[in-house]
Amino acid sequence: MTARLDRIIRHPIKSHGREDLASVRLLAGAALPWDRHWAVAHEAARLVPGWNPCVNFARGAKAPALMAIAAQLDEGSGTLTLTHPDRPALTFRPDDPADQPGFLDWVRPLNPENRAQPTQILQAGVAMTDTDYPSVSILNLASNHALGAHMGMELSPHRWRGNLWVDGWAPWQEFDLIGRRLRIGAALLEVREPITRCNATRANPDTGRIEGDTLAALQTHCDHQDFGVYAVVLEPGQIATGDEVTLT
Repeated sequence: MTARLDRIIRHPIKSHGREDLASVRLLAGAALPWDRHWAVAHEAARLVPGWNPCVNFARGAKAPALMAIAAQLDEGSGTLTLTHPDRPALTFRPDDPADQPGFLDWVRPLNPENRAQPTQILQAGVAMTDTDYPSVSILNLASNHALGAHMGMELSPHRWRGNLWVDGWAPWQEFDLIGRRLRIGAALLEVREPITRCNATRANPDTGRIEGDTLAALQTHCDHQDFGVYAVVLEPGQIATGDEVTLT
């Protein structure tokens, strides 16, 4: 079966919403455009200039309700619309200091009271991926189906907060590709390392509630807690859903 790109997903604010795309132009040495462009620092954050590790930010591992946020970004105006089943829709500009209080008021009820509370939206000129290098995550639909079958439930791909979903690989084949190069559309990527997962994946992204222990299932089914792989873009180019994914 020919492997093809099934979905492209970006997360404009780290852990605060996902957005499906039909196509995008990848840039060499960069994350997916506008992915993790912003992040929400909390009151216990110890920030340094540039990239910061995820412990400094509000995220689904500590606040599962955040996993149910969907996003729609207007790249031209920098305006972002967030929706959540338990909150009214919010449209604002993350880079506008005047809009930050409204966002914080909107998101605060989604954060547990006993956790460090969100204080500001950060934009550092570098994608706040979970790697200290600009990465694009690649995930395998067959692995998602296999894990869901093991758990006896359907797993939404949004649990994994990935960028590129591939259809046509065998289950768990992505781990055999570490160190290999993939051609997707006009872009060339190199697979670097597996993605070790956290508690955020235990939340149902439709509800923001813990429903299904993905970490325990990965441990018992695979003897690890990895799902998906990180890659870097070597050659830029346009990619679109339906593009063939080939090894080079």
